[in-house]
Amino acid sequence: MKKIHIQTALLGSLLAMLSAASLSVQAQEVGRVISSTPIIQQVAVPRQVCNNEQVVTQGQKSGAGAAMGAIAGGAIGNSMGQGSGRAAATMLGLFGGAILGDKVEGAGTPEVRNVQNCSQQMFYENRTMAYNVVYEFAGKQYTVQMPSDPGPTVRLQITPMAPAPTQHYGNVPPPGSAPRY
Repeated sequence: MKKIHIQTALLGSLLAMLSAASLSVQAQEVGRVISSTPIIQQVAVPRQVCNNEQVVTQGQKSGAGAAMGAIAGGAIGNSMGQGSGRAAATMLGLFGGAILGDKVEGAGTPEVRNVQNCSQQMFYENRTMAYNVVYEFAGKQYTVQMPSDPGPTVRLQITPMAPAPTQHYGNVPPPGSAPRY
């Protein structure tokens, strides 16, 4: 007797689960892909572009020419001047010698350096954004946009719907009959 009650309870719960599942019935179907066309969009992509350039710069002067010229000019000015003019002659000799010595030394030897110049430039790339997919299911064609190419088939989630109830509009004559006035 206990065995019958347990079997009846199990059968009842199984039927309850099946009836609840039948309320939300969904079928997994497959549609045949007819075409899959990529949607291409140009996208701006920034890139850093660098170029190496050779730059020639004047070498640094050592200052030795100006120093030697100042010493020589000061000595010459000191030997030429007499009395209170000696200080003025020494000063003129210092300045003149420094200027002349700097010119004699000349510009330093030119230096060649490699300089890297970088800039941000925009490049345009074609990127696939999505796919327009045409598929066939149950003899009809449908179009949908998908994020990736589905391949030869597309999975469909089918949920059956109850047919719409027919509507009756009171005393409306059936189609094709002549109206009465």
